[in-house]
Amino acid sequence: MLASAVAAVVLLAATVTPVDWEATLERVVPSVVSLQMSKTRGFDTETAGTSQATGFVVDAERGIILTNRHVVSPGPVVAQAVFENREEVELRAIYRDPVHDFGFFQFDPAELRFMDLVALPLAPEGAKVGVEIRVVGNDAGEKLSILEGTLARLDRDAPIYGTGRFNDFNTFYYQAASGTSGGSSGSPVVDIEGRVIGLNAGGKQRAASSFYLPLDRVVRALELIQAGQPVTRGTVQASFRYTSFDELERLGLREETEVAYRERFPDGTGMLVVEGTVPWGAAAGELQVGDVIVRVDGQEIPGFLPLEEILDGAVDRAITFEFERGGEPKEVTLQVEDLHLITPDEYIEVGGGVLNTLSYQLARTRMVPAAGVYVADAGFMFDQAAIKRGSVIVAIGDEVTASLDDFEAVFAPLPDGQYVPIRYYELEDPRRMRVQTVRVERTWYPMRRCRRDDVSGRWPCLASAPPGEAQVPPPAEFVYPAKDDKVARRLAPSLVQVTYDIPFKIDGVYGDRFVGTGLVVDAEQGLVIVDRDTVPVSLGIVDVIFAGVARVPGEVVWLHPVHDFAVVRYDPAQVAGEVTEVVFDTTPLSKDDKVWVVGLDRTNTAQAHQAKVRGIEPLYIPASSPPRFKGGNTDVVALNDNVPLGSGAVVDKRGRVRALWASYSFKSGKENSAFNRGLPAEIIQDVLPALRRGELPTVRDLGVELSGHTLDWARQMGLDTETLAEFAAQEDYVPGVLAVTRLAGGTQAASLLQEGDILLSIDGRPIRRMRDVERAVQRAEVDVEVLREGARQTIPVQTVKLDGIGTDRIAVWAGLVLHEPHWSVAAQQGLAPDGLYISLYYYGSPAQRYGVYATWRVTEIDGVPTPDLDAFFAALEGREDRSSVRVQVIDLKNKVLVRTLRLDHANWPTAELKRTDDGWVRIER
Repeated sequence: MLASAVAAVVLLAATVTPVDWEATLERVVPSVVSLQMSKTRGFDTETAGTSQATGFVVDAERGIILTNRHVVSPGPVVAQAVFENREEVELRAIYRDPVHDFGFFQFDPAELRFMDLVALPLAPEGAKVGVEIRVVGNDAGEKLSILEGTLARLDRDAPIYGTGRFNDFNTFYYQAASGTSGGSSGSPVVDIEGRVIGLNAGGKQRAASSFYLPLDRVVRALELIQAGQPVTRGTVQASFRYTSFDELERLGLREETEVAYRERFPDGTGMLVVEGTVPWGAAAGELQVGDVIVRVDGQEIPGFLPLEEILDGAVDRAITFEFERGGEPKEVTLQVEDLHLITPDEYIEVGGGVLNTLSYQLARTRMVPAAGVYVADAGFMFDQAAIKRGSVIVAIGDEVTASLDDFEAVFAPLPDGQYVPIRYYELEDPRRMRVQTVRVERTWYPMRRCRRDDVSGRWPCLASAPPGEAQVPPPAEFVYPAKDDKVARRLAPSLVQVTYDIPFKIDGVYGDRFVGTGLVVDAEQGLVIVDRDTVPVSLGIVDVIFAGVARVPGEVVWLHPVHDFAVVRYDPAQVAGEVTEVVFDTTPLSKDDKVWVVGLDRTNTAQAHQAKVRGIEPLYIPASSPPRFKGGNTDVVALNDNVPLGSGAVVDKRGRVRALWASYSFKSGKENSAFNRGLPAEIIQDVLPALRRGELPTVRDLGVELSGHTLDWARQMGLDTETLAEFAAQEDYVPGVLAVTRLAGGTQAASLLQEGDILLSIDGRPIRRMRDVERAVQRAEVDVEVLREGARQTIPVQTVKLDGIGTDRIAVWAGLVLHEPHWSVAAQQGLAPDGLYISLYYYGSPAQRYGVYATWRVTEIDGVPTPDLDAFFAALEGREDRSSVRVQVIDLKNKVLVRTLRLDHANWPTAELKRTDDGWVRIER
């Protein structure tokens, strides 16, 4: 069976493969494995995510697999190997080289039950120009591919993959035209004898060239690991470039030195030249760019390998470098440093982000010291402060943070919610120092420190010290800037800026930071209304800013489940300036009414813009994917003028609020778009009395989305002349009708009403406007009269009770964020609220690895139904780490799917976030 499989695979080669190669490949293929990796955290040069690659067995007795360093990863990785017979084994990373692109995984050979392991021999001496080769690997995602080629160069410069990524240096690479691609990283490059003479590492996307790592240092590392000894790696923190003699002459190389080298190494064409040194490293200030290396520790250096042999054998001792600088011989003694000590092996996780000490690998790319705290993943907390991945934190306040110890000692005691200045630079622009204030966030994500353990292959974590107690600040004082415009001056004390930061994207929300203008509606209780494009969901961090200078924390009180506004609250005792509440006028606006739109500009200053009412029109917003709040079933105020304020209030000349100037967002294709309309004051006024009493209002909805249509359309749908006459005879005649456009899943309306039904009356009251419907359905059951296919029907329909609390409980599991389906899923997709909605998944998690995606709903775990979070957590009880579970899901098209995933409690623990009377709390499960 194996011979036939190999024969079939060989057909993938570009030309017919000789019989001798078939015999060779038959021996090689069983030792080549497909690797499936999940890099669970961004770390050093790597980002979190899942990928596939290739490896091969180099020690059958110990179960050691060789692959690339960028596959093994410098950070936490969970990996499996799949053998040619489809047996799968768990791997642990036991070595990743600090400089060169190779590393080792290990597995337990006893786990393989159906095949005999054979190690592939490593033969670096077999690499010669003209040697015919085969690259056997998981090329382009295929289980097994075989690509042929001929070694063309043995002295190619190491490939450069880009700044901020892993780049090999201080070595030659081999080159051949084998055209390898993604998934073939770590493939063995074998000769006709079945010996491995190189390790596939990379290639050019726009050419057939592939690049292979020589195996000399790989063999040394493997032998030390097999002997149970550490793999010593030395450095003077300098990089070198092999330079040809013609260029060396221009650098001033003395003739006698060139003659000596050419005689001593007749196959050589050049010598090593210093390419750069890293500040604070052993070579800094001693070696300079352009220095030509003649001897190290008394030995001549014809290439990279002799230099590395000396450095690796001289860790923690001094050696001499003899070199020529502009033709002048020089000598310097340098202390050899341990490469492993300047390669990070631990990280701090805080605020959803990952920090590690800046590595030598990255420091050399910008010639900065290998010190400071590197932001490998900004996460929630640093991203909100615009400190992105690739930044290096050098100080917190006045405290220097040259290491993780420094950072943890200063940051861990800070109270949750406190703002602290952080000084940093971006690796792309290291000469420019920047400062941002970061809000300490420990509620949503635990702060912990994790360190690599090569024995277990894991990264065990310890919780950092708990945050200190927050001090209650004195009341914030402020004054409003003088304004010439009397409308803006009158409203300024009632306007606040509301900022909202969202640590977990729930309910289909499209962003994690929102800013808008809020209106103070109760100064005594600190109640503020704001549109739901500013406070779209219940989970988040509210700040209320007065006069652009006084920031106080707030909380979400209530989200209108249908209309575009939310209510937040701040503590009035924390405010010492003038604050007045707005006055509403619920008189409906009419076409051509003169109004002013008042709001805060980018400088947080009140502005007023005069406009005219274009008309009162039904609101229509297309459904978004993923489903999220969008507002609807209301008539809104449209203005003639283009108002440059994103949110605020529509007021009359006396400053009375006639409408909330609200932003309505939606997704058009792949882009998020928004427009503004005025939400009539009477809709807001409906719920204010209950909120002022400390009650949370409830709203009833028919469970349908309505749209306005012309009478001509209604006639085409069968509206008779008699009914048209009844419409025209009414005192508040409106030339149009309302019809059902969409039905909410799981409601009685979905089974009784139909799209296209024209609403005539509810409980006998004529329906002409959106507002008529809202008023009429605030009962548990109503009689709905519709026109369907030209006939009138009266249908009793139970309404839906919506509480306005929003999602108040979520689960974080296996890299998924789940919660009970939000109203938008039913209202926009017509889906019954079955199972648990997946709001997002994290890169590098089991969810990504096994293909469980956002917008799906989890309905079963191993056959156990999960209708709610309590049932979900019960179904997970007793599940062991690394065990597999079967997950049944339903997508947005109501298609049932089944996925299996393997749990990873160490990297992706289960937690619950729950809203309580004291705010949101995190509970580890």
